[in-house]
Amino acid sequence: MTEFIDGMVWRNEPPFWEMRNGVLRVRSGEKTDFWQTTYYGFERDDGHFLSRPRQGEFTASTSFTASYDELYDQAGMMVRVDAERWMKCGIEFTDGAMHLSVVVTDGHSDWSAQRLETAQGDVGIRVSRLNDALFIQYRLGDADWRMARLAYFAPEPAEVQVGLAFCSPQRAGFEAEFKSFEIGPPTTREIH
Repeated sequence: MTEFIDGMVWRNEPPFWEMRNGVLRVRSGEKTDFWQTTYYGFERDDGHFLSRPRQGEFTASTSFTASYDELYDQAGMMVRVDAERWMKCGIEFTDGAMHLSVVVTDGHSDWSAQRLETAQGDVGIRVSRLNDALFIQYRLGDADWRMARLAYFAPEPAEVQVGLAFCSPQRAGFEAEFKSFEIGPPTTREIH
């Protein structure tokens, strides 16, 4: 059986990961993160990222669950050019609750977070690269896809790394389970 991680490569491999029964189980290293300068003044590029290259336009999606306990525990997806140009999105634990979080970085990181009143079961994240934009969507359980953000993302270079990301800026031992990862042609150009 071909696993969904076949052909993917780690950037900052975590201390523990395994594929079992079609699920990628991971555990974070000590104080890992992706961030560039803005507000906090530090630069971090040591979060865990499992990716494959992709050129041009695409839609990538994943579903996952995680054990969010400490400030900034986070899991989701990333699209990356290099240390200064990337986007990460997913669920992040802040202010005592799970938030849908998106960080877009072009030299400096920004951050948008939307509190989720309920987040039982699997979380789905879907990212479409369309020309010079990333269209980011999410869903909780089997609900419909909802728009999270439309962000500018430089159309060059044509090839980016796309995949699964997770971090724990305040600790080690954050655990997540990724149940799928798919990438293919754009599924839609419709925002509404």
